[in-house]
Amino acid sequence: MTDLLTIGETMVSLRTPRAMRLGGDAHLSIAGSETNVAIGLARLGHTATWLGAVGNDEPGRLIQRTLRAEAVDTDWIRFSDTDFTGFIAFDQPSHDITRVSYHRRGSAGSTLTAAECTKALEAVQPRLLHVTGITPALSETTRAAVLAVVQAAAANGVQVSLDVNYRARLWSREEAATALRELLPHVHTIFASDDELDILTTADDPVADLLKTANEVVVTAGSKGAWSHTTTGTRHSPALPVTVVDSIGAGDAFVSGYLSATLDNLPPADRLTRATTSGAFCVTALGDWESLPTRQDLTLLTHAQGTALR
Repeated sequence: MTDLLTIGETMVSLRTPRAMRLGGDAHLSIAGSETNVAIGLARLGHTATWLGAVGNDEPGRLIQRTLRAEAVDTDWIRFSDTDFTGFIAFDQPSHDITRVSYHRRGSAGSTLTAAECTKALEAVQPRLLHVTGITPALSETTRAAVLAVVQAAAANGVQVSLDVNYRARLWSREEAATALRELLPHVHTIFASDDELDILTTADDPVADLLKTANEVVVTAGSKGAWSHTTTGTRHSPALPVTVVDSIGAGDAFVSGYLSATLDNLPPADRLTRATTSGAFCVTALGDWESLPTRQDLTLLTHAQGTALR
């Protein structure tokens, strides 16, 4: 058994600290919401498995090698001889304003099938299955795969978490609503930003409506913090005061912290604390996942900024 199984597309990333059109040095890494979460959980001491498809190419091997180095199980990666590994470019024309360019249409990641996802679920036997709203946006095949694995997980008593993670470059809000609402009857924990709730429901009180089927609805609002809603009440955690260098990946870091605390059977208030701490770590450096904390790191933000630990 593993603590977490997550599925999705991971891409090779290129990042420049200025407008990319100016050229200069670029940082090569990997980027993917689901693998960000898997890395976050692995660093916090849990076992995590990622299932995805990449090209049988050097970018695909970089993804495999990076995940292995971060102690994420890569046994379920499929290497395609006919499809390429997706690519994403980040540049920063201004401080903490990040532009994203995708090169992923027709990539190996968009060919993920229901059969391979449900087979992995049966073999891995995870405690948690984590999916996002990105994967079903990639193709009809991946949409069917996410629905099938979520249904199978719920039927077998595996807790399912869904992070809406809406991407306007991939589909419309109407398309996202149609696909994601069919997942809701099988989802235990929902993660959404405050401006994504209308994708999941048109109810006047969206949280109350979502709690008719979900056990938890976790809503994030950037610098305002986050809220955890259950049928027993609502809890709030403020955002930690840190210097933001790069906000990309903060949501995935938050999710990894929350799921880590869930696996540790902590109460909702403590889940929020670990989630906001993980999110705060992520924004203090460039990169989707590079600054995610280990369990030993979690107390570091209690020190004043500028502290030297000698």
